[in-house]
Formats: sequence, structure tokens, C-alpha cells
Amino acid sequence: MALVVCAAHISIVMAQEKIVQTAGRTQLGEFAPKFAELNDDVLFGEVWSRTDRLGLRDRSLVTITSLISQGITDSSLGFHLQEAKKNGITRTEIAEIITHIGFYAGWPKAWAAFRLAKEVWAEDTTGEDAKAAFQRQMIFPIGEPNTAYAKYFTGNSYLARISSEQVPIANVTFEPRCRNNWHIHRATKGGGQMLIGVAGRGWYQEEGKPTVEILPGTVIHIPANVKHWHGAAADSWFAHLAFEIPGENASNEWLEPVTDAEYDRLEQTK
Repeated sequence: MALVVCAAHISIVMAQEKIVQTAGRTQLGEFAPKFAELNDDVLFGEVWSRTDRLGLRDRSLVTITSLISQGITDSSLGFHLQEAKKNGITRTEIAEIITHIGFYAGWPKAWAAFRLAKEVWAEDTTGEDAKAAFQRQMIFPIGEPNTAYAKYFTGNSYLARISSEQVPIANVTFEPRCRNNWHIHRATKGGGQMLIGVAGRGWYQEEGKPTVEILPGTVIHIPANVKHWHGAAADSWFAHLAFEIPGENASNEWLEPVTDAEYDRLEQTK
């Protein structure tokens, strides 16, 4: 039986994700159609999409290491640094990665890579400090970037498994403005989810109902088969414990994102 955990519904057995790429056809479709096809359909559509064998974060790490080692620091590296950030590699991690590469691939190559990396992670200059400060507010770990289910979140989230015995429990951390998509915890009997605020300030909303503020100690009971979302306030990091309630034929249905317009209206009314 697969283990299902918290807001992201992480499972030990993950579905293979299909990567969609159109850059080849957009830039070279008429000039080199076969190359464009191989780039979009084989390199990204097949190789990068084999996430059941090697995750996107690890593939990004391998790719940027290979490019820097060859001295390729043009737009190709820039693109893959952007993807690495999307796939969960943080500012602190990329600095350590390039430093490590420099000892093996060459110092000038590391310098060139750092120039691009500084641009990609420029907005995160204080992000690690804020993350460290938030970690000091709670006893549970922030955990690792929630890359496996990043496509169901707006913004960056982190996941730390707290317990896999009896009732699966995880601590989910959201950066400011981060929230998950509308979703439904399906079950024919029992099921649903319970959230307990741990640190920071966040929101919970069921479809058609007012938004509920979540503070440390706030308990949210989410019935099965109810459409809802939850995430951080615009001005605060936020973390909650998520408890999966056992149920029959339990599954998670991910739906549309909470748009910026919807979210901003919510913030303005609070």
C-alpha cells in the first residue's frame, strides 16, 4: 500500500511526470526540424520525463555540472539554472555546488557560472536568512523542497516527514504567498485531513465559504470530498502539520491554481 502524506499527498510510488518543451520548434523548427524534434520530444519529452528513475532536481544538478565543466556558460546554462531553481535548488545550494565544481572543472569556469547564478537567484538574496529565522520559530524541521508536487503549488514549499507510523504526519512549510491548488481529498468512507498551525500565518478556504486564518495552534478539520486550498499569508512564512485521516478508496484530486487575482482580493479584505 502506498504511503500518502499531508498537503502534497506525497506517495512512495510517484507517477511519472511528462516534461513539455517547445523551445526547439520555436527557435529551430523551420531551420532544423529534426534537431528541434529531438530536443523537444526525446531529450525533454523522454529523457527528462523519466522522473521515476531520477528526479528533476537531480537531473538539474547533473546538467548544470556538465555544462559548467565544459565551459558552457551561455544561454543554455542560464536556462538550466532557471530550471534548477524551479526544481528546488536554493541559493545557498547553488553557491556550494558551483564552488565544488570550481575545484574540479576550473576556477574561471566557476566565476563565469557564478555571474549567471547571481542573476537567477538575485531575488533570493535574503531568502535563506528569512528561512533560517523562520526555522528558529518552530521545533519541527522545514525539510526539503517539495519538488515532487511543485506543479500543484504557487511559490515554494517544503516538506518534512514527522511520522509514518499509525497516522502519517508531515510538516509543510510555505514561503510568503505560497499556496497549493484547489484540491479534494476523495474517500468513499472516512478520509479527509486535519491541519494544525505550527508557525507564521496562513489561510484555509473551502469553496464557497469565507477564508479562515491559521495561526500557531489553529486546528482545521477538512472533510473528505470538499474542495479547498491552504497556504501562507502574503507577509509571512507559514507552516502547519498535516494529518491524513484514514479512509476507504482514498485519493487526492488536484484542481486549478488559486490565481494571483483571487489571492490578492483575499489579502485586501483581511
